[in-house]
Amino acid sequence: MNLRQQFASLLSVEQPQAPAAAAPAAPMEAPAHDQQAYQRMKSDVHRLLLGRMDLQALETMAPERLRQELSVLVERVLGEENLVLNAAERRRLVRDVQHEMLGLGPLEPLLADPTISDVLVNGPRQVWVERRGKLSLTDVVFADDEHLMRIIDKIVSRVGRRVDESCPMADARLPDGSRVNVIIPPLALDGAQMSIRRFAVVPLTMDDLVEYKTLTPPMAQMLQALANAEVNLLISGGTGSGKTTLLNILSGFIDAGERIVTIEDAAELQLRQPHVVRLETRPPNIEGRGEVSQRDLLRNALRMRPDRIILGETRGPEAMDMLQAMNTGHEGSMTTIHANTPRDALSRLEAMLSIAGFNAPPRVARAQIASAIGVVVQANRLSDGRRKVTSIAEITGMEGDMVSMQEIFTYKQTGVEADGSVKGHFQASGVRPRFAERLKARGLVLPETMFDPYTRWE
Repeated sequence: MNLRQQFASLLSVEQPQAPAAAAPAAPMEAPAHDQQAYQRMKSDVHRLLLGRMDLQALETMAPERLRQELSVLVERVLGEENLVLNAAERRRLVRDVQHEMLGLGPLEPLLADPTISDVLVNGPRQVWVERRGKLSLTDVVFADDEHLMRIIDKIVSRVGRRVDESCPMADARLPDGSRVNVIIPPLALDGAQMSIRRFAVVPLTMDDLVEYKTLTPPMAQMLQALANAEVNLLISGGTGSGKTTLLNILSGFIDAGERIVTIEDAAELQLRQPHVVRLETRPPNIEGRGEVSQRDLLRNALRMRPDRIILGETRGPEAMDMLQAMNTGHEGSMTTIHANTPRDALSRLEAMLSIAGFNAPPRVARAQIASAIGVVVQANRLSDGRRKVTSIAEITGMEGDMVSMQEIFTYKQTGVEADGSVKGHFQASGVRPRFAERLKARGLVLPETMFDPYTRWE
């Protein structure tokens, strides 16, 4: 979409015909304090700007120059229309017109706020944000349903996707890597719904997680050693628990000399190694053809000579291919899964194998899981909004028909403070993991003191 089309698509009315010379300019409505009056006034400014802008010239302008030109034009329109605005209102109108033209309209101030982790749009009149794990309603609104749909179309078209009545759901991403999910009518009954999962401009590090008390220094040391020693990791957790953040951090400990292939529905991993191949799924086209699933990409990745495969999330038949990859020379691979406990994560994997057409007895499926996965890392979001790594559990093999596990570290909640904050502590189970010998063989020695069950960390 070129600049001319972008600007025209932002207007809520058709371009007006030039008025007769004798007809005086219609006075513009003074801004009221309510949002609807403000949106009407902004649409009037848009309409007047369209007749004055040289869109051909604007297409060649740099974004900063275009921003300045828009500011000058808006100020000129306000002066000619004799619209009484104070300095703050004028600045707001200029800023909003710039956001509509160059960004995502009313969402731009929210996306510029580094404290916001999620932006949740429930139709044109309700926008929620999450800060530090807590939801709050903002005063941001869209002019109408069409205004919201224009912003949605702008987002999904950037990554070559579409959303309409024939394809009412879509996943996309913003230029900074933030993940976007959209669902529109007729599936969404109260107007278009959009969820934006923000991605930090400066990615979090393991030191940041220790500082935020998401985990302890010994837990961080162990996870770093596991990533270095090519132990297959499964990161489990609920929505918003920090699975992808943890996956991104652990991926950073992979040696720079290894070839890494990442597979995601919407690319959001930010690996810093020099040899990374990033793959992304593709939805079906308007004829229902051309879909490329995670399983398709995973099978192709096996032919790309990867040292490690990182699957953004395991949620279906691709579980079989991921386990096969882990069992056939791609050690140190990682993936995430939605589950509330490490044991639940293994049960979900077993169910996904059935979906993939794995018709062997349950014991064979569990044996595949036990031989592929080395460690399950459980991440949870507590009731006060804080995120914790609540368990690190080692898979030790099979005992009869069951996969045997032993917990190395755990977080135990002991209560809730009067202000709602959760009380609890981290502690080791006292069990020395079997993988300690594997780490030692690679020169990664874990101190015995880290497994002391009598040491507790807040």
